[in-house]
This record gives sequence, C-alpha cells and structure tokens, in this order.
Amino acid sequence: MKNWFSDGAFRTILRNSVYLLSGNVVSALLGLLALSCAGKGMTPQLFGTLVVIQSYTKAISDFVKFQTWQFVVQYGAPAHTSGNYQRLRDVVSFSFGLDIASSIVAIAGGMLLLPFLSHSLGLDATSFKLALLYCTLIPTMASSTPTGILRTLDRFDLIAIQQAVKPLLIAIGSLISYFGHLGFAGFVVSWYLANLFGGSLFWWFARQELKRINLHNALRPSLFKASKRIPGCWNFVWTTNFAHSIWAAQNSCSTLLVGIFIGPSAAGLFKIAMTFFDATGTPAKLLEKSFYPEIMRLDPRTAKPWRLGIRSSLFAGGLGLIIALIVYAAGGSVIAFVFGQKYLEAYGLIQIMLGAIVISMMGFPQESLLLMAGKQRVYLGVQIIAAGSYILLLMLLSHLYGVEGAAVAYLIGQSSEVILTLFPTLLAYRRRSSLIYHKPLETT
Repeated sequence: MKNWFSDGAFRTILRNSVYLLSGNVVSALLGLLALSCAGKGMTPQLFGTLVVIQSYTKAISDFVKFQTWQFVVQYGAPAHTSGNYQRLRDVVSFSFGLDIASSIVAIAGGMLLLPFLSHSLGLDATSFKLALLYCTLIPTMASSTPTGILRTLDRFDLIAIQQAVKPLLIAIGSLISYFGHLGFAGFVVSWYLANLFGGSLFWWFARQELKRINLHNALRPSLFKASKRIPGCWNFVWTTNFAHSIWAAQNSCSTLLVGIFIGPSAAGLFKIAMTFFDATGTPAKLLEKSFYPEIMRLDPRTAKPWRLGIRSSLFAGGLGLIIALIVYAAGGSVIAFVFGQKYLEAYGLIQIMLGAIVISMMGFPQESLLLMAGKQRVYLGVQIIAAGSYILLLMLLSHLYGVEGAAVAYLIGQSSEVILTLFPTLLAYRRRSSLIYHKPLETT
C-alpha cells in the first residue's frame, strides 16, 4: 500500500475522489432527510407513487440519453493534455448537440408513452398530470456534457459543489412540504424546482471553466460538422448509448418494474433498499469518475493503467467490505429512525442485497479499462447478456416471491455483470501491445 501512494496517478485518483466524496456525503445525508420527510409526510401508497413518477422520468432519460461525459473524457482529455484546443472545441460542440437532440426525443417519448402506462404505474388523474410536469425535467437529467467538461479540466471540486447543492434544495423543499402539510403535490413540485436549478448549475460551472481556458464558442451545438473532424465519434457514442440504455434497464427500471409487477407500496420499499445500496456503492462511483479521466492520459500499451485498475479495485473492495458490515449492523436502526417502523421491511431487502456490494465495488475499473482499450462494443455485448438475464430473473422472482424475490434478482444481476466483464478485461490486458495510443503533441 505504501508503494501505491507513491504513484502520482493513484494519488490523483484518490484526491479527486475525496473532492467528490465530500459532496456525496452531504448529498447522501440530505437525500435521506428528503426521503424521511416524504415517507413520514405521506402514506406508503402516495410515497410509492412519488417514487414511481421519479423512477419513470429517470428511466426515460437513461434510456435515451447519450453518455456524452464519457465521449468528452475519451476524446477531450487527450486533446486538452496535448494543447489541441480546436479538437477540444469540436468535442464539446458535438457533445452538446447530442444532448439537445436526445433531450427533445426523451421529452416527447416520455409524454407520449405515459398515458399508456399510467394505469400500470398506479397513477390517478392528479398524479398523471404531475408526472407529465416531471417529464419536462428530462433535459437536466439527459445532459452530461457539463460533467465531462469539468472532469476533463480536473474541476472535481465544482462537481462536488453541484452534488451538494441539488440535494440541499430538495431537502429544504421536503422540510417545507412536511411541516407545511403540503402533501403529495408539495413534494413533487419542490423536488421538481430543486432538480431544475441543480441541473442548470452544472451548465453554468462548465461555461465558466471553458471561459477560463479561453475556449470560446464551444457550447454551440454542432453534430455533423464537428463529427467529420473526430474519427470514430459516432461509433463510440452509439455504442456507449446502447450500453447505458441497457444499464438503465438493469438499474433505473428496477423500481419501475417492481411497481408494475407488485404495486407502488412495494416499489417504495424497494426504492429505500436501492437508496441504501447506492449509498454504499458511492466510493466506487467516485473512484470511477476520477479513474477514467486519469487513465485516458496514460499509454494503454503499458502496464501502468492496468496496474492502477488493480490497485483501485482492491482499494474499493476493502472499503466495500467495511461498509457492508456497518450497514448490516446498523441498517435496521437507521431505517426505523429515518423512515419509521412502517418501512422496516426494507431492511430485509438490504440484507439480501449486501452480498453484491463488495463484488460490484471491486469491478468498477473494468468499464473504464475496456473503453480505454477501444473495446466498447465488447462491453456492450456483456451488458446485453447480463441485463437481459437480470430483467428476466427480476420479473420471474418478483412474480413468485414478491419484493424479496426482486432483491435476490438484483443481487444475482450485479454479481454476474462484474464476473462476465472480467473476462474481456483480462483479454484486453493480454493484447495491450496492439492498442492505439495518441501521443501528446509538442506545445510551445
């Protein structure tokens, strides 16, 4: 471990992760406060309906949106390192154009599809109108270009600030709705306004950072002109888009499917369990966000980025084991205190899902390493197999065993995805000598 911390790249990954962790700790605590107010301020049925509305909007966004932050890091980080600012401008313009196009498609699709699913989702006339309102939030959810810009320019501190501001506003709105007895509509509207402002803040930060490096006119959408100057861009964005859409089916749609198959009350319980599971996996997510930009600055033909992957994996796995033990010991008391005894059943789901924490955290570097190696299509194939198996298992076990069956399906799905991704990652490492490396340009 002492030698690990002598590695400058590994220290950078940890430093940026600490920046993000500071924002995420605040975000997690405020998120629990908001959910606590919502759970106590409404019946389980209405709380579940609110969760379903939020899950539906996020699922539509995740299905349609492109992973433009990955594109900006993949092509923009080497350009920024080499001083090729025209290339960086093209990358940002192309990415921005994709965000606009996907947001328009997502809003239209979400609103048109909602009337056909409203009965299955358990929405009445009032909640249906609020769900339509929530669909207009999709552009703030579908746009990830600002995140890519801030990661490429190494401004993880600004990302941490944004991650703290949005849940702070949601928590304030939840407190007002709870103590003001504003009910279901109050929570939906306050969460809507908080998400709208929080998403807009990302764009403001990104614009200021582009001005700081004198990169003007980059935030002008350009799909076709810019793409002609970026070889392989369409292949990359479509492949990562499909892979993320499949990930959305495996994650964002899980709560939605539970609501459809079992009902809104079960969806509320599953959402609480998922919130705890996501919180425990936060360190791995933060490491990934700083790990990917860092390895894109390294030569993939050498052992260094792969060694960074192993070190980061073991480090995250150790954290995961500690976190799992803490949650196992204290999770029930936390749920009872935050949400009340009526939601204590969610702790049983958390106990089932805890087994996947260590495995999923250890596997976080694999996607970034495969993208670095240009194996995004291979990763897509693995995602298709893992997600398809998970969705089928989720529907089957939910039907047979209820919400406990959904938790078991989630455990198996998370574990199998990591194991299946390991094989192409090892193969890419063995064949690393044939990978392409874009050497930084000489700058004056």
